[in-house]
This record gives sequence, structure tokens and C-alpha cells, in this order.
Amino acid sequence: MINKAEILKSICYTDLVYGRITKKLNVKLSRAQIEEFISKTLKETDEKYFSKIGKNFYIVSTKNNIKITVNSNTFRVITVDKIVQ
Repeated sequence: MINKAEILKSICYTDLVYGRITKKLNVKLSRAQIEEFISKTLKETDEKYFSKIGKNFYIVSTKNNIKITVNSNTFRVITVDKIVQ
């Protein structure tokens, strides 16, 4: 079972992921803005859009049209992808 509260509490970032997020989403955001965006997106996304496949959690935000990938062991954000419709 996926524990959304644990993901929110434990989420963390590597130096590389900030650049990866700005590049993939084509946005210019500071580290703090990225963390706030991810945190807000996770809070606003219903748990039914959280899934665990293999060693990763995938969180799909239809509101923001993105998919967030988080390592399920370390809770590190791996990447954020735009959802192509």
C-alpha cells in the first residue's frame, strides 16, 4: 500500500534532479520553487493517482499534466515528465 503522508514527509532531491526538472518541464525555477511545486502537487493529487511499479512511485497530476517519479526506498525525486496527450 502507498502511504502518501510518508512520501510527503520523506521526499528529497539530488543536485542533478533540479536541472533535470527545469529541462524536462522547460521552466526556470529556483530549487525552493521546484520543491514547493512538487510538494504542492503531491498534496493536491488524490492517492488513487499514486502507483508503485518496481522500485519507484509514480504520481500522475492531471491538473499540472505531469508525472513525478520517486524512488520508493530513498524517497528521492528521480524525474518529472510532461504528460503528452
